[in-house]
Amino acid sequence: MLISAVCRVTFLLLLGLAPFPAVALNMAFINPGKSDEPYWSLASAAMQQAADSLGIHLEILTAERNYLAQIHLVETLGERPRQERPDYVIVVAEKATLAPQLMAAERADIPVFLAFNSVIGPAHEQVGFPRQRFRQWLGSLVPVAEEGGYIAARALIQAALRDLPAGEPLEMIAIAGDRSTHTSMERNRGLERALKEFPQVRLLQKVYADWSYDKALEQTHHLLRRYPRTRLIWAASDLQGFAAARAARHQGLTPGRDLFISALNATPEALDAVLNDEFTALAGGHHMAGAWAMVLLYDYHHGVDFLDTEGAAELEFSMFSLLDKAAAARLVERREKNGRVDFCQFSRVCTPGLQHYDFSYARWLDI
Repeated sequence: MLISAVCRVTFLLLLGLAPFPAVALNMAFINPGKSDEPYWSLASAAMQQAADSLGIHLEILTAERNYLAQIHLVETLGERPRQERPDYVIVVAEKATLAPQLMAAERADIPVFLAFNSVIGPAHEQVGFPRQRFRQWLGSLVPVAEEGGYIAARALIQAALRDLPAGEPLEMIAIAGDRSTHTSMERNRGLERALKEFPQVRLLQKVYADWSYDKALEQTHHLLRRYPRTRLIWAASDLQGFAAARAARHQGLTPGRDLFISALNATPEALDAVLNDEFTALAGGHHMAGAWAMVLLYDYHHGVDFLDTEGAAELEFSMFSLLDKAAAARLVERREKNGRVDFCQFSRVCTPGLQHYDFSYARWLDI
């Protein structure tokens, strides 16, 4: 029997959580975002779909953008009686929280998996590599974030070249995420790669909104006043894209006509923005990283170790696709029908003949 239950809790409600029921496989996810944050709601929903399909009990603990809560949530899991602890905990480790999360999991003897973000540069000196300094750190799975930034930027520029009058200056501003996470830096590299392919586009300024709608709104107001000839806005997330669109409208500009905006994230709101021309370009699919991590852990739990099959514990997969109007309409229709997806088809345990994991969003869209 498939067992499914989502427990979305805040940091303040943590001590009142009910323990896991007695089921075959339990996982916990430390959600770094807010309980009403569109991207993390989408990611959590995908993880719940995977849980429903694979017979996993999933508990989602929400840190509400409090980085100390990300750590405390793992610590509290370890304080439960042993029989009430999850079999695996999936973390995102935003704001340099990985080391204390790994320490807490190690003390509690709970296997931990890093999803969505990756360990880069000097951070390896602090935490080492999976299954070495921290035995319970099994591995990581991250989308090729550079791909998302590139896909969105390239489609944005191509649309401008196609639709703007010939000879119109192609001047761009960029609303990036944060300055430190692997995901943000790689998306910026994708933007830079696209700009090298189109030297006629001039990037006027790049700012960091820290994934905040309010900060992106304020920054875009200032940038559009500073650079009134701006025709392209590249945003590192859908929320920042919505903020850019609102700032443009406040200054009498119509997104999709006077200037073009690209964004990332396949949230329902972002898909609607593609369909109504508020967003000219949208890339998405990386919200599935948590669900794919569950597939890897499901296989690991049943004796198929991704370290053996993939040759590495730190994995990076292509997960982004360009979501044009046709793709957006297809996703909207699927969600309205509440269609269930069998995640067993992505599992090497469920599908013994499967030679390679395919976590691409293109595959997902074709189901």
